[in-house]
Amino acid sequence: MLISGFVKGTVLHTSPFSVNKLRLAFIAFWFIWTALQAVVVQRLGFDWSISIADGITFNTILAIACFLVSNNLRYYLPQQDRYWYILLWSIGFSAVSIFTGRWVLMRFFGDHPFYATFLVDSLLIRSAVAFLMIGCMATISVLWYTVQERQENEQRKTDAERLAREAELFNLRQQLQPHFLFNSLNSINALIGSRPDEARLMIQQLADFLRGTLKKDDQQWASLSDELKHLQLYLEIEKVRFGHRLLTEVTIAADTEGLTIPSLLLQPIVENAIKFGLYDMTDSICIRIQTRKSVGQLVIEVQNPYDPATATAAGGTGFGLNSIQRRLYLLFGRNDLLLTKAGSNLFTTTIIIPQQND
Repeated sequence: MLISGFVKGTVLHTSPFSVNKLRLAFIAFWFIWTALQAVVVQRLGFDWSISIADGITFNTILAIACFLVSNNLRYYLPQQDRYWYILLWSIGFSAVSIFTGRWVLMRFFGDHPFYATFLVDSLLIRSAVAFLMIGCMATISVLWYTVQERQENEQRKTDAERLAREAELFNLRQQLQPHFLFNSLNSINALIGSRPDEARLMIQQLADFLRGTLKKDDQQWASLSDELKHLQLYLEIEKVRFGHRLLTEVTIAADTEGLTIPSLLLQPIVENAIKFGLYDMTDSICIRIQTRKSVGQLVIEVQNPYDPATATAAGGTGFGLNSIQRRLYLLFGRNDLLLTKAGSNLFTTTIIIPQQND
């Protein structure tokens, strides 16, 4: 919001005076400058009572003026083309400070034969000092609040981007789940009449799988061993659907079991392998899953046989793989973490997971 050349926005939470080191530095400077001024006045022939009162009065009023300027800039920052407002503020506060200090001292020492004349004669130098001090405080405050405002804007931008990224990741995960659920329910429906025992088993497995999925919804990462246990539930359901046609072979390197992986990442890849393996072939197939550890990375390969003549997504352009690639990009900012390779009769999907602790 613009008010007479000033920008009014969210109140900045910290001022220069809220930082202990800066506050102590300001207090130390006040004591040193007050003592120096008192010494100068005393050297001009006045006694210590007048000299100390002179230094304390003027510098206390200047300190209050500096605090007021800094605090006002906390609520209203001038636009970049209106920085000359700081000059006007400095002149105005300096004038008020000098004449307030002169009025207070005249009330107590106005009957001194030489002090009243000294106050009038020293107004110019006092005004210059006051202007410099208040101007420096205003400049420091503008720089402080400008940097702080930029940091808060960057933080808000980062938080907004993070929330958007998390929302997109959640959306990607949720889009895959209904597809699997509908297929499973259709299979259960087909089994109820002919093979009720298998239908009941599949319902139990589906319930266990969905329960595990709900637990993982709030988890960004999971250990490879936990992810494979969850994947095994999915494979058991699919084996009920496809019977002897679906075989699996899982080879897990011992040094990879404790590595981490984004939760619910493997299911879409294996689902893609089953879809483009079983759907296009009449024989039984074997889905092979292998893991190995590279330098700071977990490498997982999923292989499935396919018929090049009938496969519709040999290049790996289906939604499942696209969603995985998008999710990996959102997590790591890289597009080279999902690789696909189509051989003569074997399709290989490779995912590379950088490890956060390595």
